[in-house]
Amino acid sequence: MPGCYVMAKPASSRCNLNCRYCFYLEKPQQNVMDDTTLEAFIRQQIAAQPSESVQFAWQGGDPTLCGLAFFQRVIALQKKHANGKHIENAFQTNSILLDEDWCRFFHDNGWLVRISIDGPADLHDAYRVNRSDKPSHAKVLNAIATLAKHQVKYNLLCVVNHLNSQQPQRLYRYLRALGTPFLQFIPLVELDAQGRLSAESVKGEAWGNFLTAVFDLWARQDIGRVYVQLFDSTLGVWSGYPAQMCSFGETCGHDFALEANGDLYQCDHYVSPDYRLGNLHQIPIKTLNASEEAAAFGQSKKTCLSEVCLRCDVLRFCQGDCPKHRIVEGRSALCHGYYHFFSHSAPHMRVMRDLLRQRRSPVELMAWLRRSG
Repeated sequence: MPGCYVMAKPASSRCNLNCRYCFYLEKPQQNVMDDTTLEAFIRQQIAAQPSESVQFAWQGGDPTLCGLAFFQRVIALQKKHANGKHIENAFQTNSILLDEDWCRFFHDNGWLVRISIDGPADLHDAYRVNRSDKPSHAKVLNAIATLAKHQVKYNLLCVVNHLNSQQPQRLYRYLRALGTPFLQFIPLVELDAQGRLSAESVKGEAWGNFLTAVFDLWARQDIGRVYVQLFDSTLGVWSGYPAQMCSFGETCGHDFALEANGDLYQCDHYVSPDYRLGNLHQIPIKTLNASEEAAAFGQSKKTCLSEVCLRCDVLRFCQGDCPKHRIVEGRSALCHGYYHFFSHSAPHMRVMRDLLRQRRSPVELMAWLRRSG
């Protein structure tokens, strides 16, 4: 049985921002994860992994609301239950509470920090404000500076929405100047009360235009210097490897979300009663991972593909996208955008694949593009 990835939400949906969008389908009101649940999770997550390396991912809401002492206990409990395995931690946050103490902790314990930022101040603050409707961008920049000061490894996660999708080159240039070469673009796809794509969401055509504009800039200037998760995943598929991104996997499953009370859900995108697998206080994570319910959920992504998807010549790259996004006659709301990007990037991806097969660097593509104008 394969291992599993668990996105732990120790503060549940609690957050110190009042964003105009939120990935929580529902917002359960729960207390911060208690010590009993925390220890059970850490012990079970380690036991559920067949490999010698175990990954822990901490998210929210915002996990900083648990307090630094909570994560100091995490370290102690991981050491207690490691049983010789190597432990890795990733921490995703809006970062506005990060200070010297937090950053010192991350550095001393080798944690990777994933920072949410949606671009320059005018783009970021349009959708991300605090509970008093005050901008949050300046605090994010201060947190990034403090992380850099303490030599903490960090990635940038950018939610691409209706507004910032209109300025792809400006957005990309801004993010790549913030001190880390690792970028992740996450399309915002949400429904309003009438079941239509929300005003804040990125539309399919805009998503495709955004990706191709960023890709063209990256291919000419930043291959080997900046690592965009979606581009890396696409090149991997061209080279014969499975997609790095779960949304592009042939099947789903084994990527769970854990709420503060110990409830385990099929996916971070499906934290709702219909997708609750069980509670780790009654059934261990390893057992839930091997359950028929988990397997059926994973396979449904493949078995529920639309006829249009099955006939599509770029299916191997997107595999129909995340099921959460399949809101247009069984197809992803981003379908046309992905088709545009995968078709547009194909010639360059093919060249980079061939370079890799010849044990040469994809960086050579940049020189060729410059010479060709």
